[in-house]
Amino acid sequence: MMVTPPDLDNRRASILGIPFWGRAVIALLFVAAGMTAWFLNTFLSENFADSTRNRAELRLVLYSGNIQSELQRNSVVPLLLARDPDLIAALSDGSFASTSQRLIDLQSEIGAAAIELMDNSGRVVAATDRNQLGKNRSNDSSFVEARRTSDTSFLVQELESGGFGFSFSRSVRRGGDVLGVVMVSADLSKFERSWAGFADAVALMDSSGRIILATEPRWRGRSLDEALALRDAPSAIARALRATADWAQTPADAFVRGEAVLRSEVRVPFRGWRLVSFTRYDSVRESVNAVLALVLTVFALLLALVFYILSRRAWSQSAVFQQESEDLRALNARLQREIAARVRVQKDLAVAEQTIAQSAKLASLGEMSASVSHELNQPLAAMKTYLAGARLLLRRKRPDEALASFQRIDDLIDRMGAIARTLKSFARKGGEAFAPIDLRTCLADALTMMEPMLRDSRVLVVRTVPPEPVMIMGDTVRVEQVILNLVRNAVDATDKVNTPQIDIIISQGETAKLTVRDNGEGIADIDSLFEPFYTTKPAGKGVGLGLAISSGIVNDHGGRLTALNAPEGGAVFEVEFPRYGVRQDAAE
Repeated sequence: MMVTPPDLDNRRASILGIPFWGRAVIALLFVAAGMTAWFLNTFLSENFADSTRNRAELRLVLYSGNIQSELQRNSVVPLLLARDPDLIAALSDGSFASTSQRLIDLQSEIGAAAIELMDNSGRVVAATDRNQLGKNRSNDSSFVEARRTSDTSFLVQELESGGFGFSFSRSVRRGGDVLGVVMVSADLSKFERSWAGFADAVALMDSSGRIILATEPRWRGRSLDEALALRDAPSAIARALRATADWAQTPADAFVRGEAVLRSEVRVPFRGWRLVSFTRYDSVRESVNAVLALVLTVFALLLALVFYILSRRAWSQSAVFQQESEDLRALNARLQREIAARVRVQKDLAVAEQTIAQSAKLASLGEMSASVSHELNQPLAAMKTYLAGARLLLRRKRPDEALASFQRIDDLIDRMGAIARTLKSFARKGGEAFAPIDLRTCLADALTMMEPMLRDSRVLVVRTVPPEPVMIMGDTVRVEQVILNLVRNAVDATDKVNTPQIDIIISQGETAKLTVRDNGEGIADIDSLFEPFYTTKPAGKGVGLGLAISSGIVNDHGGRLTALNAPEGGAVFEVEFPRYGVRQDAAE
């Protein structure tokens, strides 16, 4: 079927100019790019700012912990030294020959900045810095405050270098008399050097709001507002850039050195101190700009793709008239080839279906043959045992007992016939010969049948059955067949065990349950256990149909056969049957 070409005038109009849909797509891309950039800028700025603030607060918590730990470690030292009997004796006797060395050794252990011992007049009699020996500190606040109280006093002193010193002092007493004062200086300035590498600015304020530690040296001794006001007057270009930044991002908490920063603050659990940090917006802005650049690049690529499609469309329309007839002819030829190929495929499919059907018939025949061979092995083995016993009894002139063995062989022949008949129902639902039966009787008959095998294999069979009948609705031969398969598998599983044992338990509640437990090696692959032809026995000892057949028999009786590995070792098989006379709302 041939396609009629479009009108030539419409084709020429679409070639000469951009079509309406192309202009609409371009306008839509510009609008989408603008709205997306605006939304992402707002959303990402807030989120990245919150993330930066959280990281800054976490760092401040760590800094606060370091400061508190340093102060607590140094605050204990004056208390210990004030009670040191050697220092008390030295102050009493005026003998300080080895006191300075003792303080130096203690300083290296606790990491204090300096330790000094002053006598009652304020003269330094022992110190970690020997240059301080002999100096009079009677007018120092730390000496005066320590003599005034019996507790440890803490003092923050402004140093001549512009920084602050932190010291703990305590009076050394004997009885009610003051013998001297011990002073321990804490080195908190080391934190300033570590803070400088992780934030734009960090400041530690005391309870009055005075900055006592700061990464900005000129902030020390000032309030926070005074410190933030210390910045150079911006130039015209800097003011323009700041106005642009203020419009494009979240308003800044403060400005440090002319840069917009985020402010974070935590409380130091020591005398009402506070720790403040200022983090620049640079990382926030860089992250937002990176995302915006990526998004705008995607929109630019989409716009370029639209222009490429429009250009390709205009170019392809110029040659579409010559290609239409050739394409239609090629399409017709391809359709003819596809029709011929499908006819061949349908013929091959019919042959394959016949082959699969024949293979299924052969597989079913092989499975049935293997089933018959497997199920008749047990009675044949028992017959062989009884024949050997009868032969021995005849040699010993005990014909009556030999006749009893022959009678058992006759019963086994009847059982083989019954097994052959029951195997016919393996592939269909049973129930034609169902009648009320006692599960205990089925177990007793099955164990009688396997008595020679159990005796030869030296397996200890522990049987636990209730005194009252356990009635189920079923086929006696098929139920005994299930018990035989489970017990024989248990015997094979305990072949390599030194003291083989099989526990057989019958219980009843809502259902009648038969449990067969062995102390063998357990089951390696439970998922494949009930599949036909799956076996763990060596070649010639099993074809893997016993459990598959048993599962089918139990299902025909409305029950369930399950297997699991016992925690103490060995395998456990459980068979549940609906109890006769107990109504079941549902049975699996």
